[in-house]
Amino acid sequence: MSIDVQQPRPYDLVTDHIQIGGVAGGAFEANFNYRIHEGHDEVTGNFMAGDGAGGHGQFQLTANVSGASFTLQQLYVEVFHVSPQDGTELGKVIVPVLLGRLIVPGYRVYLEHVVVPGDTLWGISVKYYGSGNHYHRLVAANPQTITNPNLINPGEVLRVPQA
Repeated sequence: MSIDVQQPRPYDLVTDHIQIGGVAGGAFEANFNYRIHEGHDEVTGNFMAGDGAGGHGQFQLTANVSGASFTLQQLYVEVFHVSPQDGTELGKVIVPVLLGRLIVPGYRVYLEHVVVPGDTLWGISVKYYGSGNHYHRLVAANPQTITNPNLINPGEVLRVPQA
């Protein structure tokens, strides 16, 4: 049994309709489950991939999380198979993602900003949001790039979430 989640990628900015896709197979009766959570609430579902006899196949689904009461920006997308013998979760793949609407209310898309010499998060925030007070949105949307909000480097590409 194997599960290869190709979408979303780690730390993707997602909307309330999260696209989940990849290749899976080898599970009993080709049944797989997904769970999207952040520790306070969760959305679950299932899908079929492969042929149930060891064959692998593509899967793609949309998980609607608009009704979930998520309070944290970082969510976890989990895809797994449940053992028919004892109910344990097998082959679990976990992908962390960022829920855009908790970073920018009404989130739809993001722009990319290439950092140039002299740029600051405050200045970039003024450029895109009209106020430097929203620089925290840039920090939240770029956890792998911005590890220290006081230090950004020319050439870095920052995601700028937009409503």
